[in-house]
This record gives sequence, structure tokens and C-alpha cells, in this order.
Amino acid sequence: MSIPEYHDSSGRRLVDYPRPSVAVDTAVLTPDPERGLLVLLVRRDSATRSDAWALPGTFLHEGETLAGAVLRSLDQKAGLRGQAPRQLYVFDDPRRDDRGWVLSVAHVVLLPPAVVAPVAEERPDDVQLRPVAEATGLPFDHDGIVEMAVAQVRAAYAERPDPERLLPEPFTLRDLRRLHEAVAGRRLQPDVFRRHVRDHLQSTGEATRGSVGRPAELFRHASR
Repeated sequence: MSIPEYHDSSGRRLVDYPRPSVAVDTAVLTPDPERGLLVLLVRRDSATRSDAWALPGTFLHEGETLAGAVLRSLDQKAGLRGQAPRQLYVFDDPRRDDRGWVLSVAHVVLLPPAVVAPVAEERPDDVQLRPVAEATGLPFDHDGIVEMAVAQVRAAYAERPDPERLLPEPFTLRDLRRLHEAVAGRRLQPDVFRRHVRDHLQSTGEATRGSVGRPAELFRHASR
């Protein structure tokens, strides 16, 4: 038995409504102890010199999930595999893309430098890591995507110690503070930082060995 074609209250079918194209764009962020928080950019095809770099993204294919499109774009555009970006926001300004009506479902993921840096080193002509403060003048509304992604990540790190678990356990408070400083883009007072994170950590009862100076206490994340 065939299913009758759907009509809404005005008598119009689904195909009678204009449909935007759907894209996904991902802000891949990584903390660098020297350069601060970095964002991964990829070289655009057929772009002018002024807008040659953008966030990795792609159009949604028929029958494809948003998550699948994100993973495909990261693999094809940046050589990143096995990641799990989360949805950030839907950018739906009808004028955001001069090619036509395109919605962008923006995503964000924070990755350790050991995962991201080798990609940029292996593909310097196609992939670059840029400090987030310098990630301006990007095409479409990618500046806004980066800004929102950075704000979300920084808010999460201001609330709890390393919520993305970038640091392998055990770790020292100094290592943890340096990570948070890279994310925040500023220096943090050691005593204030220690008081802020101490209740979220457990001491392992051990300390660093073989390093110059006084051994540093080692910690792990407290059980949730």
C-alpha cells in the first residue's frame, strides 16, 4: 500500500518549500604552551589570497548524518580521524554564504597538541595552526564560529580542571596550570589556581622523580 503524499494545512507539499543547503564546519582547537590556544585551518580550493584559509567543513550529503559529515570533512580536509566533535551552534544567516542559501551546523573539538601538530607538520601547504586571536578575516562567518568555540572551551576550563582530559594521569599542578594558561591565553596565579582546582583532584601519594629541584606532587582527577 502506497503512502499518500504529505500536504500541510495550506495544501503545500514538502518539495514546495525552498530548501537551504546544509554544511558543517568544525573549530578544531589545541593548546600550545608557547603560542596559546590554536585553531586548525585548511586551505580552500579556488579561493582568493585574502580568504585562502578556513575551518574544515563540507556540505551534507544525501542520507548522511551531521556527525558523519563532520568526520568525513576532518579526514579529507585535515587528515584527522577518530575524533568526536560536538555540536556548537547553527549559523543560519541567509546571507552568510555568497554562493547561496547555506546553513552551517558548527562543531567544536579540543585536541592535544600531539594529535594536531603532526597533521600541520605533514601538510604545511594545506593545514596550518593559527593563534585564535589571529584567526580573523576568515570566509563566511568562520570568525564567529571560532569566537564562540573559544568562549565555550574557556568557560569549561574556567569551571573545572582539564574537563577534556588532555593531560595523561598522573600530572603535576604545574603541568595542569600550564595547560589552563594555554587555553585561557593568559598567566594564572599559582596559589589561586591551586585553591581553585584542589577539590577536584586526588593526590596519588607519589611525586616526580629524577627532575631538577624539589619533587612535585602527582595528582589524578577525583572520582565523579
